Amino acid sequence: MISRDAPGQGQPGGSLRLAGKTVSRLGLGTMGLTGPGNWGAPPDPAEAVRLLRTAVGEYGVTHIDTADAYGPHTVEELIRRALHPYRDELLVATKVGLVRPGPGVYEPLGRPAYLRHAVEASLRRLGCECLPLCYLHRVDGTVPLPDQLGTLTELRDEGKIGGIGLSRVTADELDRARALAPIAAVQNPMNPARGHDAALDRCRDLGLPYVAYRPLGKGRLVGQGPGPVLGRLLSLGPHVAVIPGTTRVDHLRQLVEAARAAGGSG
Repeated sequence: MISRDAPGQGQPGGSLRLAGKTVSRLGLGTMGLTGPGNWGAPPDPAEAVRLLRTAVGEYGVTHIDTADAYGPHTVEELIRRALHPYRDELLVATKVGLVRPGPGVYEPLGRPAYLRHAVEASLRRLGCECLPLCYLHRVDGTVPLPDQLGTLTELRDEGKIGGIGLSRVTADELDRARALAPIAAVQNPMNPARGHDAALDRCRDLGLPYVAYRPLGKGRLVGQGPGPVLGRLLSLGPHVAVIPGTTRVDHLRQLVEAARAAGGSG
């Protein structure tokens, strides 16, 4: 139920279809719900749980984005603690294919056995039988792409993944991937400080959702106000969703208000 204090009703930013669900174009990125270097638990896990519950329960956010690399593993566990059992309208998207040797360090790992293990582990941590949307967090250049996507396709056919997504890919990489597997979404960094991303146009042409992460440039663009920044991104097309991150409920409210003003609600 939307509380009386929520900034409006409906899905903030409007809605789009993502992996078979109609979700809010404003999602919530959860990378920041960790310790320094995106390592370990956040300083106040109870506050992180409150943030997640507020986003979904009060503000109508129906798209939560996470990854097994966040923590690693701790954010998926927080999401389960905060939101399980999941509402039918809620999409929790996760990512596999990055390992964490230490704080602030990320390395692609796309070996088929590892990807299968990672998906099975995310299922256990999130407490579900199927990951509705699972991204390949990074393409591992040391492993043939058909092997990486073939493993995710097998897991989809087994009912353990709903949709396969790609993260941080070029338009050419997207085209190569689509020849190997059905791709449900692309997630790339996008904000007004970055150059044009040709994958954005390719997704529009293909009718694929394009999920913009770091829309506020890791906070560097907050001074411009979230409204103009999110508004500019949402105006790039109805296939665009944004997943800003925050650790504070008051900042979450500002993001929701900005998305409603920029993209409406519905």
